[in-house]
Amino acid sequence: MSPTTRQETLETSAATVQSGARSTRPSAGHRGKPARRKTAVHHVPFKVRWRRDWQMVLMMVPGVVVMLLFAYIPILGNVIAFQDYQPYLSIFEAPFVGIEKFVGLFDDPDFLGAFRNTMVLATTQLVLFFPIPIILALVVDSLSNGRVRKVFQSIVYLPHFLSWVLVITFFQEFLGGAGFINNTLKLMGLGTIPFMTDPATFPLMATIQLVWKDAGWAMIIFLAALSTVDVSLYEAAAADGAGRWRRLWHVTLPSLRPVIILLLILRIGDILSVGFEQFILQRDNVGPGAAEVLDTYVYYSGVIGGDWSAGAAAGLAKGVISALLIWGANSLAHKFGEAGLFQKKVG
Repeated sequence: MSPTTRQETLETSAATVQSGARSTRPSAGHRGKPARRKTAVHHVPFKVRWRRDWQMVLMMVPGVVVMLLFAYIPILGNVIAFQDYQPYLSIFEAPFVGIEKFVGLFDDPDFLGAFRNTMVLATTQLVLFFPIPIILALVVDSLSNGRVRKVFQSIVYLPHFLSWVLVITFFQEFLGGAGFINNTLKLMGLGTIPFMTDPATFPLMATIQLVWKDAGWAMIIFLAALSTVDVSLYEAAAADGAGRWRRLWHVTLPSLRPVIILLLILRIGDILSVGFEQFILQRDNVGPGAAEVLDTYVYYSGVIGGDWSAGAAAGLAKGVISALLIWGANSLAHKFGEAGLFQKKVG
């Protein structure tokens, strides 16, 4: 290559670099702000996507059909909450009464009592139950012996697979009036304690039952989240002199925070659904004044009492309130900089 040609090549390269620098330099109206890189969006035709994913779409069809039949189509039945519905009439023949059934709920002392019991039980479970799976996950994650870890996990998983009938029976045999604890107290010449029949302590007893049954199963999600924590973070913290508790506070818990917030939002949205079987099985022993919740109220007022519209109104009101609670908790999570249940579109 001749010197003239080499010189022209160098001048051309320098001009290209300078023009590229000018094109990436922020304008006067946008100085101080980094230039946003535009990502090209490639539209894939439907025929191409169908040929690529038709097997997965067909696999989804049974699940979608089940969801439509048992989850979405029954939503249309909520129309009876605005009617004076009778089983021998169709929803097209039942007279329309507007919000009369909803207004009647707040005049019903049974509904107000069920709502109060539901909030007390839900608050107790949220405060006492929600942290237990996190603590169990941290304990299991700290076990270095693989055999001990598997045995511990199996023990805490097992109660989840038992029905509420068996769980309540177990507690009756252990804590009931004729159970092991009270029989032991009688043999010692002491008085018995009404563990299972005291309305004042029933929220605590119901929470203990829930912890024993489902805390181990709820632990699985937190264990999965702990398995994704980068080990190098622990190594860096240990190299800086952080002990076990500081690594737990500054590495483990911040890594679990998104999962904790997500599950907390879901729990808040489901706060009015404290359970049905657990409370209907103990309703006679404790009394409706302590064990009547919204789910049992819907059953007794709608199915047993025959007021189907009032039961539907109570269930619909519970669903609307739950949706509003999820929305409010998710908005609060966004204000604190967390992703929450669903994220806002950033564009």
